[in-house]
Amino acid sequence: MKDSIAVVGVPTALGGQLADDRHVGMAEAPGDLRGLGFLDQLAEIGLTVRDLGDVPIQPRVRADADPRLKNREGVAAQLRATADGVASAAADGGRVLVLGGDCCAHAGALAGLRRARPDRRLAIAWFDAHGDCNTPETTPSGNVWGMPFALLLGRGDAALVAAAEGPTVDLRHAALVGGQVLDEPESRWLSASPVAHFGAGMLRTPAGLAALAGWAEAVAREVDGIYIAVDHDVLDAAEAAWAVTMPETGGLPADRAAEVVRLLAARMPVVGYGATAMNFRVGGDAERTVAAAVRLAAAALTELP
Repeated sequence: MKDSIAVVGVPTALGGQLADDRHVGMAEAPGDLRGLGFLDQLAEIGLTVRDLGDVPIQPRVRADADPRLKNREGVAAQLRATADGVASAAADGGRVLVLGGDCCAHAGALAGLRRARPDRRLAIAWFDAHGDCNTPETTPSGNVWGMPFALLLGRGDAALVAAAEGPTVDLRHAALVGGQVLDEPESRWLSASPVAHFGAGMLRTPAGLAALAGWAEAVAREVDGIYIAVDHDVLDAAEAAWAVTMPETGGLPADRAAEVVRLLAARMPVVGYGATAMNFRVGGDAERTVAAAVRLAAAALTELP
């Protein structure tokens, strides 16, 4: 089954909460994507997918007033369960498609991929309108879904870093792609770190694409593969009414996002791809959102000639 793509669902929004119940729909996104034909459409374009179902997570959503680390124990359990599921899915050396849930799914996925092949060095391209690299000391909300990029890089609460088996990626092999709505501490840390940051505006230009290509080519000489993590709020909300929890204007147009994913996939093997933060319970254009999700996943997972 090495040539097939193993699908692992991570149905949870334990990483935080909002003032209303929008986050409930994020937890249901893996099942909703299946019901809306996401996997069927991938199969129709020639990808061989085998759905391994969802990792066991209960509860999937829980209110927590903690201002620094909401649902700390639940998120730690989610990270471990995701790592277990992805490690099992990747045990035969095949590629993995992760469906979230909130973005903590990506941190657990990296742990599972590293566990399946401890000898393998991986890069990460983190597509997100937001930085997701807060820590308990810098968070304005306590939402852990604003911290998973930091966790997989080995920063943050010690128990959560341990649950994510961080660091799973070296700082110089990590890139934030499309980030444009960052908290000041995130922006300061990114600017002072070896982590690359390719903003949405920059990637709308030929020079920005060339810079990203240069980063990918340099990193490809030092790693064995890349995991591409896509929070769908990276897509420009001015382009379409995307069905996502936290839409942001000024992001990447869908065509350019797919081009950027393809650029990365052309320069190093994609060992895993994750799609998170879609939300079909808050309105938005579900059909167009699924079509964009199919296109992005295909850009990452279709074998290049």
